Amino acid sequence: MKIVHVITRLILGGAQENTLLTVEGLHHRHRDDVTLVTGPAEGPEGDLFRRAEEQGIKVELLPDLVRAVRPATDWKAYRELRRTFRRLKPDVVHTHSSKAGIVGRAAAWREKVPAVVHTIHGLPFGPFESPVRNRLYIGLERWAARRCHAIVSVCDAMTRQALAAGVGRPEQFTTVYSGMDADAFLNPRRPRDDVRRELGLAPEHVAFATVARLFELKGHDDLIAVAPAVLRANPNVRFVWIGDGILRERLIAELEAAGIRDAFILTGLVTPDRIPELLCGVDAVIHPSLREGLARVLPQSLLVGRPAISYDVDGAREVVTPETGVLLKPRDLDGLTAAVLRLAADPALRERLGSEGRRRFADQFRHETMTSQLRSLYQRLLDGRAPGG
Repeated sequence: MKIVHVITRLILGGAQENTLLTVEGLHHRHRDDVTLVTGPAEGPEGDLFRRAEEQGIKVELLPDLVRAVRPATDWKAYRELRRTFRRLKPDVVHTHSSKAGIVGRAAAWREKVPAVVHTIHGLPFGPFESPVRNRLYIGLERWAARRCHAIVSVCDAMTRQALAAGVGRPEQFTTVYSGMDADAFLNPRRPRDDVRRELGLAPEHVAFATVARLFELKGHDDLIAVAPAVLRANPNVRFVWIGDGILRERLIAELEAAGIRDAFILTGLVTPDRIPELLCGVDAVIHPSLREGLARVLPQSLLVGRPAISYDVDGAREVVTPETGVLLKPRDLDGLTAAVLRLAADPALRERLGSEGRRRFADQFRHETMTSQLRSLYQRLLDGRAPGG
């Protein structure tokens, strides 16, 4: 097949890693002719361009395909995408993220691409967004859903939320869980003790990792809010923040003002291949994000054998259950405090929850499974056998 994937930014992020793994699988395993079209990697989050180059992936950079809503620039991106599709003549165009999904689907539909697919990694509207933003994005997503043949959700929750907002038709939706290099998480390459020494963790420390950009709605403020009470009850707890972002300086200032900076370890930006060893070096994962789709770190932590604490948003409950971790109402700070202290005090409980997570999800989140499911969807669309085709 000739396939084009479109995403706004190829930064170090879950949607971007998911997309690049898909493109790599289509290129190497299925021998498809794949091109990845992306905008510039703005911000401090790093990028995946070097990895794409090392994997032999064809990447085309569109300077006007940016994340922010800019009508004049967006119109230019739409025209550039139309020219790109006209030149490449793809059988399939697959878009990712809301902005690239809206502009990319419009361009692909206008160019009469045989199969137009969009993946919802996380919806741009929800209870923690402003009413104005929600109305705007719901309207745009409804409009774009009429300009594609199929919509892929990374979890069942995304499908339910989209349909509840009037986005798309039920027959358009398919759930395909995000793929990852499962073996890297099942068998981290570096010894746990080495990683802990590198992080500055002593044997008595119980470390809770958060893997996320230092950005709005990711929940770092909630961790700062609960940390004083946690540390009074158990001074051996440590919080490990993996990632970087525009809020770094502000968050560090808040930690210092609260007198808890020593209990927080900030790794800064790390490459995706280091995530398995870092998760192996900690004792549990906290994911307090308020909008996520299905955060990759949740199955990743379970594959490593570490229990997860997460807010009950979007697809979190599809992996975090009473048998694998702790699910909390969003912004339940008392519950978050209690969950951290409970896991910190009970290594046998951490072992039991983590082991069950490994058992349940070792195969479900393999990137090979994801790529095969997506390619089967493409084939069904091109054959006219998929309901949305």
